[in-house]
Amino acid sequence: MSNFEPPPPPPPAVPSRRGGCATAVMVLFGIILLLPGLCALLFGGASVIDGGKIDSDIAPLVLLGLVVGIGGIALIWAAIKGRKA
Repeated sequence: MSNFEPPPPPPPAVPSRRGGCATAVMVLFGIILLLPGLCALLFGGASVIDGGKIDSDIAPLVLLGLVVGIGGIALIWAAIKGRKA
């Protein structure tokens, strides 16, 4: 028998980098998503200051606005972190 060696494995694939346009669009949409979060903070804070607690009819809207705002923060973070990697 001869000394047969298998061919070396192919090099690992280099992950494709995101373009600058995609990063800018992600940051832009992230900033747009921050606006409902800011409104939720304003209306929720005003409701707490006026009555001492958040009214039951506005509480789901405040929560939804905060969740959307957190999504905007996550989108901006992903755009910036992904660009540096």
